Amino acid sequence: MPQFDSLIGLLDSRSFTTIWYWLALIGMWSAAGRTVLGVPSEVLARARSAQDGGAGQGPAVITLLDWLSLVLPRWRLRPQEGAVFLGVTSFLMTSLIVLGFGFWLEMAQALVLLLGPFWVLFWMRVRLARRLLPLIAAAQDGTTPLAEAALSVAKSMTWHRRWVTVLSMISVALAALWGALWSVLQPVGF
Repeated sequence: MPQFDSLIGLLDSRSFTTIWYWLALIGMWSAAGRTVLGVPSEVLARARSAQDGGAGQGPAVITLLDWLSLVLPRWRLRPQEGAVFLGVTSFLMTSLIVLGFGFWLEMAQALVLLLGPFWVLFWMRVRLARRLLPLIAAAQDGTTPLAEAALSVAKSMTWHRRWVTVLSMISVALAALWGALWSVLQPVGF
């Protein structure tokens, strides 16, 4: 039955040789690079250009700080939540690593190369949120001038965005290299 053969070929569970894995990898990194902690990168770019133009308290800067005041509370992790999340995700990642690179399961290897960098990205975002919360609180209280707080926030977010870009390039390159190596070493898929 040729129609079922083409359907099975379309939904093939092998990862490195299917287009779906690569579309998911590129799509996930594309979506991850569009925002910084939920703040669109256009808002950050407008605030940076307003600060460079001398409008340290302009509407673009206020918009950035408003966005952050709305999204930063979502990134707050209490110590218990952080410990549980770290423990569970570490267990899952370790299990995938053992299955993938200890028992040579292709799907587990693909999931490690797909989810591992996002695990690092999550903790980078939590760390950035912890750094930005006191700055936003100080700006809201009036203890820090608005322009100074906005400048520090924008610099931190810009550096974070650059590191996310570097992480995404390394992740995609590593997945492509490992996928090519897997295809050469396992020409029939197992």
